Amino acid sequence: MAEAPTAARKRPAPDGTCPPAAAKKRARYQFASIHDYEKLEVLGEGSYSVVFKARDRRTGEKVAVKWIRGGGGGPDRSAVFREAGCLAACRGHPSIVQIKDVATNEATGDLFIVMELVGSSLRDWLTRPLSEDQTRAFMRQLLDATKKLHGTRTLHRDIKPENVLVVPGGVLKICDFGCATPMNPNGTPYPERCVGTMQYCSPEQLMGSRCYGSAVDMWALGCVMAELLTGQPLFEADTEEDVLEQIKDLRDEFSAIGLQVFDVLPELSQAGREVLAGLLRFDHEERLTAADALKHRWFTEDAKPPAVAKAEYPGFVPLFSAA
Repeated sequence: MAEAPTAARKRPAPDGTCPPAAAKKRARYQFASIHDYEKLEVLGEGSYSVVFKARDRRTGEKVAVKWIRGGGGGPDRSAVFREAGCLAACRGHPSIVQIKDVATNEATGDLFIVMELVGSSLRDWLTRPLSEDQTRAFMRQLLDATKKLHGTRTLHRDIKPENVLVVPGGVLKICDFGCATPMNPNGTPYPERCVGTMQYCSPEQLMGSRCYGSAVDMWALGCVMAELLTGQPLFEADTEEDVLEQIKDLRDEFSAIGLQVFDVLPELSQAGREVLAGLLRFDHEERLTAADALKHRWFTEDAKPPAVAKAEYPGFVPLFSAA
């Protein structure tokens, strides 16, 4: 379980509001009591939140409980309402972690988001490169979840392996909506430029734009797809400037040799290369949407068996040189 944010590289979203439906219910919402849940163990901790495993004393069910801490020591109610509202808007999708309740500690005023308890993160699970078939199966789930997100006018803004949970049997669930926000109308800037984890931030964010849209999540999915295929993060620089420089290097290689940039992945089909290139388009207006990606022949045509049965790429394979 990796629901807590990463303290070193992750930026919190600023105070915001829930989607309208959640906001309307806020004043009359009857919160559960946090004392209904027995704390068992801490699952993850970051600068702005703690996630712990708990047992519902009423039903015996194991759940994940997220406590969002306020910057000044008090409860950050707006952050709780925003995150809970975004989760509620996506309720019911099999590849998005499900919210169960919002609980409060009446003595302190703290609020907690209660969610289904799933499993370990994709980051923990991803110990070596995956085959094309495995990558396609995972990406189909992530794209379908993102299609649902964007269909509810929600941006996640922090899609990465740490924020994808793996259920036994290979089912994935996007989690950690701490950076999620309702979409602004086109042309309306967000208060912040970059939130989340900069190695998965889109080039438009890194170049200073605050009028971004759903394409930022699609860029992050392209980074995740590359990571599934190579076994290592696509961009590993430690500053925004250096990450942007690596992105521009990749853009220049695309411009020079096209899909041949993926020749380091010899078992990746032409169709798979097209999807990866579509997600990693430098120009956000040319980037694939989740709906369009799922219509691509890589997903719609019958998958051909790999050249070597269950072949996996031997070791980590960088997509482009660091030179």
